[in-house]
This record gives sequence, C-alpha cells and structure tokens, in this order.
Amino acid sequence: MTLPPACVGLVILAVACRASGKGSQVLAPDWDAQRAAMVDEQLRARDIRSPRVLEAMRKMPRHLFVPESQRGNAYEDRPLPIGHGQTISQPYIVAFMTQALDVRATDRVLEIGTGSGYQAAVLGELAKEVYTIEIVTPLAERARETLTALGYRSVHVRAGNGYLGWPEQAPFDRVIVTAAPDEVPPALVDQLSVGGLMAIPVGTIDQELRILRKTAAGLETLQTLPVRFVPMTGKPKS
Repeated sequence: MTLPPACVGLVILAVACRASGKGSQVLAPDWDAQRAAMVDEQLRARDIRSPRVLEAMRKMPRHLFVPESQRGNAYEDRPLPIGHGQTISQPYIVAFMTQALDVRATDRVLEIGTGSGYQAAVLGELAKEVYTIEIVTPLAERARETLTALGYRSVHVRAGNGYLGWPEQAPFDRVIVTAAPDEVPPALVDQLSVGGLMAIPVGTIDQELRILRKTAAGLETLQTLPVRFVPMTGKPKS
C-alpha cells in the first residue's frame, strides 16, 4: 500500500523522534542497581570485607546526600562537591574508615566533619549512638534535615568547632575525623576511651589517614593510608 505524502512525512518524523529520544519517556535512575554495582566494584573488589559495612553501604542512598546537580554522579568512585568548599568522600574511603574502626552495635561514636551527613548515616547503621559536629552551620542544618527525613534518630548533629569535640557526651568508643588537621587534636584524644579507636587524616600538603588506638600510655598507630581531605578549620589559637 502506498501512503499519501502527508502520512509519509509523519512516519519519518516519528522515526526521527525515536532516534533522537524526543518524545520518549525518561527513565528514572535505578539507584539500587547503582549502589549494588558500587559495593561490588569499588568496595568488595578491593579490601572491604566486613559484612556489616558492605550491607550499610549497599543500603545507604548516597544520592540523597549530594546536591541534585550531582546526583547522577552519586555512586562514582570519587568525592563530590556539596557546597561551601566541602566534599562528600568517595565511597571507598567511607567504607575503609568505617571498617577500620570496627564499630560495634554498643559503641558511641564521635564524628568530626558532618558534611552532608552520609558518613554519619553509615555509622548510624552500625553504632548505638553517633554524635557529629560540623563547623559550617548551613551544612549542619542540611545534614540534620536529611538524617531526620531518613529516620536516623540515633545520629545527633551539632554546629560547632570540631577541635573541641563534644565533651559533655564523652567518653566515646570510636572517633572519626573527615577533615585534615595538621596534628591530632588533643581534645579528641582526651574524649576517646582507653582501648578506643580513632580514624583521622593528618597533614597539610602530604596527608595520611591514621588508624589509632588509645592505650594507657598514649596513641598506638595501627594502619596508615595516603589520602587527600579538605583541611580541618577552626583550630584554636595557642
């Protein structure tokens, strides 16, 4: 059958629309599949072995902790900007630090550098209580809103200076720092229980992530890793 010229034009237009994607329905991202791929390819394929950490990372909707403009990149193996000159750490670093801390269900954890709240939420899946401090007030408020919306009632957010810690809630079983001071802040050591673990990046130009254990004699270094974190601000003047 021969189509009239007008119909031929419509058919050609329809084919062109399908080829260009115009007029087609935009599919929503499959966040679950992206998270599963992240866990398998970025974490499990490297040295992340803790079942609890892997499960927490698989569950956590990282795309909800980044600005909308960055959500398409949420499960890539890199840090992402979250505003105010701050970043959300790459998934591997979050998993590495969490695994190194060996967080138990009875632990109380202090986090310095809330950022978007993603690391705090992962810790909230593993610990009894998480106390997290962010020096940038708008980030602290946004993180609190996100964590509340997701139901993390055991994660407590404070806007304040991380160098001072959270003394009224000390001692803590674990301390994690997600910005780099030039040396380990003494207040954080004081607020860590003897036998407790700390994960902290230290340095300015050259940084290393240190996994430390507090003993009766001081701090013992268990592990190190070269890293690059944003600088920790608010250091008290001596």
